[in-house]
Amino acid sequence: MRRLVVAITLFLWISMPAFVCGQEVDSLAVDTAAMDNFALDSLLAQTVSLQMADSLASVEIGTDDILCFFDEAMAWLDTTDCTSSGILSDLPDSVYKARLQALPFVIEVPYNVVVRDFIHHYIKRANRQLAGLCRLSEYYFPMFEDIMARYDLPYELCYLAVIESALNPQAHSRMGAAGLWQFMPSTGKLYGLEINSLVDERLDPIRSTEAACRYLKNLHSLFGDWNLAIASYNCGPGNVNKAIRRAGGKRDFWSIYPYLPRETRSYLPIFIAASYAMNYADQHGICPDPHMQPIRTDTIMISHRMHLQQAADMLHIDLAELRRLNPQYAKDVLPGGKPYALCLPIEKSGLFIDRQDTILAHRADELVNNRRAEIDLAQRTSLRGGYRVNGVTYYKVRKGDTLGGIAKKYHVSVKQLQKWNHLSGTNIRVGKTLRIGG
Repeated sequence: MRRLVVAITLFLWISMPAFVCGQEVDSLAVDTAAMDNFALDSLLAQTVSLQMADSLASVEIGTDDILCFFDEAMAWLDTTDCTSSGILSDLPDSVYKARLQALPFVIEVPYNVVVRDFIHHYIKRANRQLAGLCRLSEYYFPMFEDIMARYDLPYELCYLAVIESALNPQAHSRMGAAGLWQFMPSTGKLYGLEINSLVDERLDPIRSTEAACRYLKNLHSLFGDWNLAIASYNCGPGNVNKAIRRAGGKRDFWSIYPYLPRETRSYLPIFIAASYAMNYADQHGICPDPHMQPIRTDTIMISHRMHLQQAADMLHIDLAELRRLNPQYAKDVLPGGKPYALCLPIEKSGLFIDRQDTILAHRADELVNNRRAEIDLAQRTSLRGGYRVNGVTYYKVRKGDTLGGIAKKYHVSVKQLQKWNHLSGTNIRVGKTLRIGG
């Protein structure tokens, strides 16, 4: 186990259902160049979507249905203490257009009636959730931007996480997508995320954001256009390529718009609307939700198998809080064998380092050492009807057997057989298995 080379301190919100800590990238490094070459080849061969929207791509759905999905995604946000008014004055289209054009974006964010309708939805119908999103963005967006800077990506791609998961790191879709960026298992693994019974790095905000950046960079390399890359993030590069062919080879989102799956037609307008709503929320009476309070955290790398309960007990941390801090560990177990990140409140990280051996030993046999590493196969003995398991002999009673006869066969006494098998008498039934030995 080793601590981060550079201490990382981040601010998290107490009311969030999951938190994230800084991680040392090198300790979790993979051969991303080779992986991305493989992933790019896979994307070029795709004819169906790899994302959550695949299930919707072949189904014609209307705006009302899309808004239902939209509202469902944001339902996790606690709006109890939010007092945002969601003022929606009758602004002329020219104001929306001018405000969008004023955003410091590389990606085009044009205005039309579809975009306007989604802006109105954010500001009026979902204004309380928007207040929560604005506060969450104060934490998540700097983290996203740090990672996007490493991949030379436009910072405005942060808003994809808003429309994918409403900034909920534990979001799960009905189709199996998960995390802030809503990766399906196949796509997550393609981009180096560990997904198994114990670990799901789609729920790790840093690891999943790194994967999303590489995925988006590959999509942009395929189409050379950010709007098309965003559309393909929703419905898959295969569906975008089909729309391009049907549009006579035109490579502009608004030109291929009629040929895209209906849900994807709304995806870019929602992205533009989210960008507007979160940048101009204060112009509509929406302020960041005041009830979220920050805490500071630190990350420690653990190479030994460990259960979160061990740390919870010894550091006097509520297990539910540790789970929120470490959402990627589905069964509360850090598997070991390689470094895994353990996120702790910063005031507990030094204590963990000082007491690591004691913590790892605490309830270890019960929590992490209770898996049999080796087991003997059942073996028949030389005596008829007997078999051995883990050095112990067993005998299955047959018709005509008596307790005395079995005792004689195995050179033991009747009293010993009674003791080993908790028998009060000498009657035994056919089919009963007797233990021969203490």
